[in-house]
Order: sequence, then C-alpha cells, then structure tokens
Amino acid sequence: MIFQFDNISIVLVEPQGSRNIGSVCRAMANFGFSDLRLVNPQVDHCAHEARQMAVKAGSLLEQARVFGSLEEALADCSLALGTTRRFGKYREAFLHPDQAAEYYLPRAPHGRVALVFGREDRGLLTSELDLCQRFITIPTSDDLPSMNLAQAVAVCLYDASRVAHRLSQNGEKATGRKSLSSSRVLESMYGHMRRTLLDIDYLNPDNPDHILRAFRRIFGRAGLNDREVRILRGLWSRIDYIEGQRRILARQNKEKED
Repeated sequence: MIFQFDNISIVLVEPQGSRNIGSVCRAMANFGFSDLRLVNPQVDHCAHEARQMAVKAGSLLEQARVFGSLEEALADCSLALGTTRRFGKYREAFLHPDQAAEYYLPRAPHGRVALVFGREDRGLLTSELDLCQRFITIPTSDDLPSMNLAQAVAVCLYDASRVAHRLSQNGEKATGRKSLSSSRVLESMYGHMRRTLLDIDYLNPDNPDHILRAFRRIFGRAGLNDREVRILRGLWSRIDYIEGQRRILARQNKEKED
C-alpha cells in the first residue's frame, strides 16, 4: 500500500470511559493505525474494562502517550483535524471523513497528522478547535446527531482506509507536497502575531480571538511551511520595530511640548 498510517496520530481529549478508549484501540488495530495520544484522560486507560474492549489491541493501550494539554499532544504535528458537530461562525468548510482523508493522506508522509476527538459529553472546546487547521464532521440524523466516541473514530478510520486503498489502486503517490510547519512552530507564530496586532490596536483587547480565529482558518487552509512562517514572523517583527520607533518619536514630541 502506498499510503501508510504510521505518521497519523489519534488524539482523544479528556476521554471519560475506559471502554471507549479500549474500543478506539480495537478500531485502530482493525484499520492499521498505531499511535494513540490521550489528553488528560479522566479514567485509567489501562483498566480491565479498556482491555476487555481492546481485545487483541491491548498493546496500543500500553503504548498510548498521555499529555497534559492538547497543545502538548500536537506539538510535533504539522496538521491537526478536529472532529465537531458545532456549526458556529468559525466552522466553515467542514470536511466529511472521506473528504478529510483525501486531504490529509497525501500530506502525512511530509509531517505528522493528528485526528482529534473530543469528550464524550461536550466534544472539543473552542480553544481546542483553534489548534486544528481543518474540521471534520460526520453526517448524522438531526434526531440524534452526536455519535459515540469510539464509533466516530471507527467511521473516520474506515474512511481513511477506504480512501487509501482507492488512491493506491489509482496509482496516486504522496509526492509534490510541501512539508508543513509543526504545531509548535505555528503556535509560536500565532503568539507573536497576537502580541503584535494587540500592540498596534488592530485587535480588540477584550476579544482578540474574534479576528485571530479568522487568521487561523486562512493560514490553516493554506498550510504553512517553515519558510512561510519565517516570512510572516519577519512581517510581525518589522511591524514591532516600526511601532516601537513611532512610540519613541511620540514620547520625544510629548517631552518637547512639556
């Protein structure tokens, strides 16, 4: 198979059920995924109930990496796709699981990809979705739109396997894609951008994320590599310098007037 899943991580944010975690491991093993990351799990992921549901995928439970925050879990990832049913103002351009697979599979060989799943009762928070470049939603009935965590993971992994098989059959290769910046690099840039735009009064200090989320969506869809991040940070640094000079001049003029 041309498309492998070794560079794709399954990230569960604050999972609340041992059985769900075990079922996720079984689904991962079913479709050839091996990297499970748990963010602040609310239960013992190696509990007996989890092992019961994992069946022969118990090794994935033992190998799972635990993180204190989603930002830490995504630090080495170049692309993160968050699953959500929340259709708010910043939830444009949703991808169905098969569309998402067509998007991230060719990119996986050039940088780690994360599929991020939220809590069983309330999904991913807005601040957590901010760390994801694209969103996945599973089309379900309006009568009961929310899916069980393990079932949602299984659907996404099944579609990934199906799309990978089709791409392989068509002879498509994961070539010609640029290597994207890691989440750690991107978040550092966004932090710099936030400080700069606040400093020049471009952002509303009471709600800076309102505009920043739009920029995250724009840059997320574009997919930035390290060179492009350096160019943008160079722009923020130039703005910082000019704003610093402007403030010095304003202070000097004020002192003359006094």
